[in-house]
Amino acid sequence: MSATDKAPLDSRAKVIVAACEMLGEDAGARLSVRAVAARAGVSMGSLRHHFPTQRALRATVLETIYAVVTSDDQVIHDRSVPARDRLVQCLRLTLAPGVGAPSRQAWRTVFEAFIAREPDEHARENYLAMSAEGQRRLEYWLTVLAEEGALPADDVARCTRFLSTVLNGLALDRALPAEETILRTETESLYLAVDAVLRETVAPQGNRAARD
Repeated sequence: MSATDKAPLDSRAKVIVAACEMLGEDAGARLSVRAVAARAGVSMGSLRHHFPTQRALRATVLETIYAVVTSDDQVIHDRSVPARDRLVQCLRLTLAPGVGAPSRQAWRTVFEAFIAREPDEHARENYLAMSAEGQRRLEYWLTVLAEEGALPADDVARCTRFLSTVLNGLALDRALPAEETILRTETESLYLAVDAVLRETVAPQGNRAARD
């Protein structure tokens, strides 16, 4: 493959990286063609070649961010691990970054972009796109498990909304002052939430023995 053949891929990657950085600095940032192209060091024509619309660029950027944060494909498809454990592992990935200062910074970014001031059209679109991408990841995990029979397919949308609410609450807990046991109690909460949506759960060894 010649250098010329590689050029479009390189410019596309530069655009994605630049847009990701802009959203990282300001979650409500307007991903305008001019601003992103300047940040990426590519022409506006090159950016338009890869992303004809601002919506297409935003969707790709958010998909990239979530794919990096929640690299879940291998986890959710590993049937050697019980469905409930796989789902908890995937849900925990969405609670990054860390506890305390990193989480407070993440929430501060969200607050400043979407709550402290009235969101403009671009901020609103960014938030709705972020929310939709997060919901899409949750729905994907649940759909995989539904295909295995772990929950009814008709329950996927409802359970997606429920788990999204649980995750928002746990993420906020990570930002607030907490005891050292927060991660242990967080795990307990995740299992309670997962057990509420899955059709069958793995009973503790003691309960299983008593039942047998």
